Amino acid sequence: MHPSEYWLPALIFLVVGLGIYAWYRERRLRYKPYIKLKNIPANIDIYPTTAPKHAICLIGDTGNITDAVHDPVAKLLRNWLAENPHNGTLIFLGDNIYPVGLPPVGHKTRAIAEKRLKVQLDLVREYAGSVFFISGNHDWNKGRINGLEYVLRQEEYVTKYLNRPHCYLPSGGCPGPVVRHLSEEVMLIFINTQWWVQKGVRPIGLTFNCSTESEADFFHQLEELLLLYPQKQIIIAAHHPLYSNAMHGGKFTLKQHVFPLTAAHKKFYVPLPVAGSIYPVYRKLYGPEEDMSNPRYRRLRKKLLQIFQKHKNIVYAAGHDHNLQYFAIKNNHYLVSGSGSKTAFVQSGGRATFVHENKGFFVLDYFEANNIWLSAIEPPVGNTTDQYKVAFRKKINPN
Repeated sequence: MHPSEYWLPALIFLVVGLGIYAWYRERRLRYKPYIKLKNIPANIDIYPTTAPKHAICLIGDTGNITDAVHDPVAKLLRNWLAENPHNGTLIFLGDNIYPVGLPPVGHKTRAIAEKRLKVQLDLVREYAGSVFFISGNHDWNKGRINGLEYVLRQEEYVTKYLNRPHCYLPSGGCPGPVVRHLSEEVMLIFINTQWWVQKGVRPIGLTFNCSTESEADFFHQLEELLLLYPQKQIIIAAHHPLYSNAMHGGKFTLKQHVFPLTAAHKKFYVPLPVAGSIYPVYRKLYGPEEDMSNPRYRRLRKKLLQIFQKHKNIVYAAGHDHNLQYFAIKNNHYLVSGSGSKTAFVQSGGRATFVHENKGFFVLDYFEANNIWLSAIEPPVGNTTDQYKVAFRKKINPN
């Protein structure tokens, strides 16, 4: 055999070998928490033993829970509420009902949709602290053209069931921003990121009782709020993340490249190497409306980051991707807390300080102005008496 004839077998052997290595590494590391140690100060502070003045729970994508008693996140949330009976604020970050929000009465999936929503509502119905809901793409009938009627139906159901008239924000499907002052030090801003990528009717202006008159007015109002309260700790609650190492950020597993049909059904293991990469590459470079690469999503993200980068100490909390992620970028903090009822692949490294493919949620604890802690809380592992596991914790004091 001529030496040149060895090139093709050698190349095939190299590609297969690299693929096996990548698969093995991905499989070995996938479910382990990743922490970028260089982003954690060497002089580790000690988490206080006293109760915080205010605690904020940020949890997203809870819409698949059907068992209030045995579900690990439901139990975890119940424990958190008990530990913070009066000083807490609970924010559901959207996708409150899978798969398509709350259908009309008489629809074949109405009963299961109500059951999933009631699990969450019953957890907080008697809670003395603050409770807020925002909407995600699934709550808007998965972004379909009639999504507005779905989200309005859900808002009415939630507010009446809880007897909390102003707990679903922004109300009426409006884009926001909506402000809630928790204390002299802490302020919440709610924005409706689904509005920007939604098909069909998108409420705006006085016709829909929205305070925002135009897209430009939305950004103007948001920036005015940040300028008006520079001394406050500001948490911005939304559904769509601005940074993500997961699917909506264009990150996919090797399996999704080689066996792309498993995206439709987990048992469709039909190998389609090379051809199978078309779908992941499409979602990375352009993508549907729910992906960060989509032009409408990309435009919103670019403008929000331009505004936030002029300020410091903002915490931007989102769901959407089904994992836990934390990014400390340019003096601000970006969270993905979307593993309330599902988990999905998240890639380690990049600009992330912490990622973990696991159920749970993030908590912000405010003790004093210079003593603020961010924690990733997860269900305990194995047979243990612990109420929760702290997968990640960091003091995020103002600069």
